Amino acid sequence: MTAIDNLLADARIPTAPRDGFDVGAALRRLAADAATAPTAAPHPDTVRATQAGQRLSVVCRWILNKPDAADHVDRLAAEPQTPAGDEHLDVDGALVFACLLHLTDHPESAQFWWQLAAGAGHRAAAYCLHLHHLALGETREARHWLHEVTDDVLDPDAPDSAFLATLETVATYVRKTGTSLASAPTASLEMEVDRLATVKPGSCIIVQRPDRRLADRLHDFTRR
Repeated sequence: MTAIDNLLADARIPTAPRDGFDVGAALRRLAADAATAPTAAPHPDTVRATQAGQRLSVVCRWILNKPDAADHVDRLAAEPQTPAGDEHLDVDGALVFACLLHLTDHPESAQFWWQLAAGAGHRAAAYCLHLHHLALGETREARHWLHEVTDDVLDPDAPDSAFLATLETVATYVRKTGTSLASAPTASLEMEVDRLATVKPGSCIIVQRPDRRLADRLHDFTRR
């Protein structure tokens, strides 16, 4: 036998005896060990981001289901195709459209339309931006938009921290219990948003202004 043969012989893995080995018991022990093994708690920042995203979805569904939501999108669709930020922009329509975009997985476009509405002084849009950035872990931007909600010295009717605490409590309750009449967007609404997103493929990631077809689908949605 050569030296290589000797090394290979020494490297052989001995075969375990089959007699007396209970495979089922071994698997049960492994399962028990896995069940009792300590698990690391999620990082507080991760928890906060997750909760913010859930609250944002609750708020967006509530805004989308408001009786006048479709009327505002109607006005937004009827406006001339002027550059975004025109003084004639229906800011409530921009808010509703942004919430629809968020709920149909177009976050960059949702942020764009929220910013248009918030820039025109819409506090609900600023609050949505606060939650949006908080969900992304962008705490600096989240603090900025929270400041826009609570500390605008030019507006004496700015909501206080108690107002926001109440709103977040309601959003948390709805998220946990599911007791809400605010429906998610229908498939037909989602298809209309996707259509707008692909009108000019590759030209821009921002979904263009809503049109009459989408406004009609939103009227159908709110009349259910």
